[in-house]
Amino acid sequence: MPNFEWKGRDQNGNPQSGVLIGDSKDAVIAALRRQQIVVTTVKEKGKEIALPRLGGGIKTKDIAVFTRQFSVMIDAGLPLVQCLDILGQQQENKGFQKVILQTRQDVEAGSSLAEAMRKHPQAFDDLYVNMVAAGEAGGILDTILQRLASYIEKNVRLKAQVRTALIYPVAVITIAVIVVYIILWKVIPVFASLFESLGADLPLLTAVVVAASNFVGRFWWLTFLLVFGGMFAFRQYYQTESGRYNIDKFVLKIPVLGMLLRKIAVARFCRTLGTLLSSGVAILESLEITARTSGNAVLQEAILHVRKEVESGKTLAEPLARTEQFPPMVCQMIGVGEQTGAIDTMLSKIADFYEDEVDLAVEGMMSLIEPVMIAFLGVVIGVIVVAMYLPMFALISQLG
Repeated sequence: MPNFEWKGRDQNGNPQSGVLIGDSKDAVIAALRRQQIVVTTVKEKGKEIALPRLGGGIKTKDIAVFTRQFSVMIDAGLPLVQCLDILGQQQENKGFQKVILQTRQDVEAGSSLAEAMRKHPQAFDDLYVNMVAAGEAGGILDTILQRLASYIEKNVRLKAQVRTALIYPVAVITIAVIVVYIILWKVIPVFASLFESLGADLPLLTAVVVAASNFVGRFWWLTFLLVFGGMFAFRQYYQTESGRYNIDKFVLKIPVLGMLLRKIAVARFCRTLGTLLSSGVAILESLEITARTSGNAVLQEAILHVRKEVESGKTLAEPLARTEQFPPMVCQMIGVGEQTGAIDTMLSKIADFYEDEVDLAVEGMMSLIEPVMIAFLGVVIGVIVVAMYLPMFALISQLG
């Protein structure tokens, strides 16, 4: 049997690696998961295989629609294999269609639905598989699928809100940079030649703008090299553990945007944990899955620390408050939920509240960003215009 080199994280989030003998990559991954290792890469005979993530060619929206239709069919009493066959045949995404039909074959061969889905992490992540397993064990698969569909739909909505909040300012800044670049590249040299032919003395502001124009004209290739090199370096740094942690920590401290992203993270945490707990998944496993799906390295570390505290016998609310990453109201409401034995219901209510807060925050951010962006563009273009007219004013005064 071949040797597989693997890398991953243990249940506390600490990096782990080693070598394991197995029949196949899937067998090695299954063995490591039984040891509560979250696998990130597997390497066999010099070939590194990166494990696919949710959304790799399969849209989250497709999974949400599939889950909703699946729950309706199961609730209507259709056999499991027939449901998968119908959903697979009607699926337009060829990659997802292949996954569904392969899952149907595995179920038909005797595997449980959760076991069959676990073979396709590019479509069904750990949260999905664990909830399906809980639904099969409790005989409430239709209910679990409905909860999963609602969870995925709300998660898609949260991601759309993030895109809405970020696309507008990024687009405006990008357009502003392009406009300024074109002005420096094509327009300013005309004025510079005019000033040189007239022998005008250039004020400091004009000299700076002309120097910037000369740099752009001569070293335009260096500009693109710096931009794309910077983007590549940023991406490489973000892929490291310390880089991702430092950048995520910095983003959470950005005024307005950081508050919005924290609210989104809190909503996602509460929605994910509440959905898992209400489906019968154990709290330790639920916290581990929630940490991996938090979307922020700082919050992931905080949740894994909470999991370690809960494993030692403590409640959820106390260590959650000590992380100082979650609002006091959230921790207090979770504490009330623990005392009343309705923590899953409380988490769902907190998630609803923060999703509404995200709606208001996005609206407020958009109303604030628009005048700021207009003012920013006005100042940039205004500085360039003033810089070009200052020598003209000086020449006119000399002629007068």
